[in-house]
Amino acid sequence: MVLEALQRPGVRIALVGASNDPAKFGNRIFRDLVAKGYAVWPVNPREPKIEGVAAHADLESLPSKPDIVNFVVPPKVALVVAKQALALGICRLWFQPGSESDELKAWLVEQEGVSALTDACIMVQSAG
Repeated sequence: MVLEALQRPGVRIALVGASNDPAKFGNRIFRDLVAKGYAVWPVNPREPKIEGVAAHADLESLPSKPDIVNFVVPPKVALVVAKQALALGICRLWFQPGSESDELKAWLVEQEGVSALTDACIMVQSAG
């Protein structure tokens, strides 16, 4: 379901871990998705803007519910924010390689109605 949502016109993606540092994947992914025409909301509590785009401190502060939440943060942070996403009714979660853990994967299995993708890079899977 996550991959199908990525192919829909007008899909909105929240990027948790977006960064201004060009050496970090949070920046590379943000720039890649924007260049491909996706609507991307950067989520980073420490940055007011990412690449000139207003950043959001958390998922609750987004202008509306995203279609996909993409995680490029450490596994412990990903688990906390994934729980917040579900509490907000966001059910399509994409965990970049390195953001997942055995604990997170075990938790995901227990959740009903969640469509999650792990071990796949959104830059590779997204249309260009």
